[in-house]
Amino acid sequence: MGTMQNYVEPRVAVFVDCDNTSPDILDYALKIASQFGRIVLRRGYGNHTTLAKTWQQALVEKAFTPCLQFQYAAGKNTSDIALGLDALEAMFDGRIDRFCLVTSDSDFAYLCRKLRERGATVSIIGEAKTPAALRNASDQFFEWAHEAGEPENQHDSKASPAVSAPREKTLVKRRPKFVVDAVALLAGQTPDGQVHLSALGQYLKRTDPAFSPDVYGYSGLVDMLKTYDLLVLTKAEGGHYTVQLGANDLVGMQPR
Repeated sequence: MGTMQNYVEPRVAVFVDCDNTSPDILDYALKIASQFGRIVLRRGYGNHTTLAKTWQQALVEKAFTPCLQFQYAAGKNTSDIALGLDALEAMFDGRIDRFCLVTSDSDFAYLCRKLRERGATVSIIGEAKTPAALRNASDQFFEWAHEAGEPENQHDSKASPAVSAPREKTLVKRRPKFVVDAVALLAGQTPDGQVHLSALGQYLKRTDPAFSPDVYGYSGLVDMLKTYDLLVLTKAEGGHYTVQLGANDLVGMQPR
């Protein structure tokens, strides 16, 4: 009972770089952020044109606080600076445990590094154009595709083919070799040559914040590992999985 009473739900901040992305990303961003805890800060940063013409309705509907920043000089983006300062302030005040930054702007890579250095967890929610410098500066990167937001906003019959196209791509399943390399590395450090699935998943996320089995056409990591001839997946009595290299591991480590 004491454990339940002392449990404090993680506090999450969702800061949106409105000058850099579309309002269609907002639903996806909130779904991602909600899995980490209670969203206590919702803020959208942008100039007058962006907030008034493009983002006003979305920010109002999703209960975001608009943070308007005027441009004091041409070419100066004061919104980025405001977002960065507010994030640091929230961290130092101890109000936030996890930051979800909605942007594809690599200028925020340094902010991500500083937040993580101070113990905060940072997720980036961005588009495919997001540079590797920003992806790798985060703890976890979530890629949003513009097509994902279209079905909710479009009601004509012409939208159906566009919706099914991305799903068809997931049918082509791929088996990246770096998963085998990760198992070889982690399992090689254990006495029985096996690595728990949770540890493997955490390692893959740390090395590639954008890693997700569904990107390669799988419903989950278990589904993905089952397709590897070089890996042996074992289910323990408690329902936990372990994975290890198969008998042909040395052959499998050779480039194909």
